[in-house]
Amino acid sequence: MTRRLAWFVAVGCAAAATHFLVVLALVSLLGAAPLAANVLGWLVAFTVSFAGHWNLTFRASGAPLAQAAGRFFLVSAAGFGANELAYALLLRLGGLRYDVALALVLVGVAVMTWLLSSRWAFRGRRA
Repeated sequence: MTRRLAWFVAVGCAAAATHFLVVLALVSLLGAAPLAANVLGWLVAFTVSFAGHWNLTFRASGAPLAQAAGRFFLVSAAGFGANELAYALLLRLGGLRYDVALALVLVGVAVMTWLLSSRWAFRGRRA
């Protein structure tokens, strides 16, 4: 369990960094709106996240690839929905810079992703 959690954190950090850097690049270099850039950031980060979790975090779970991919997409999409809602609220009401607000939201959604991934998305025959 400790090893799995360590891989989850490492993969999650890589995916969150990818998400964060894509948003920063789109906003600062292309002038994209933060909420629109957040969508693209999530899509890019999803590929990093699934590949890492499939190959490292949950590789011994025994879940079939197609099942895990579909379930993890649903987990990730739910996390992104919470992310986008919280991000929009922080941007409108929080008075925070867009990058600070995004960092807070990414950390907050990680707990939900761990719980749903470990208990459902990657649960396989041996779980």
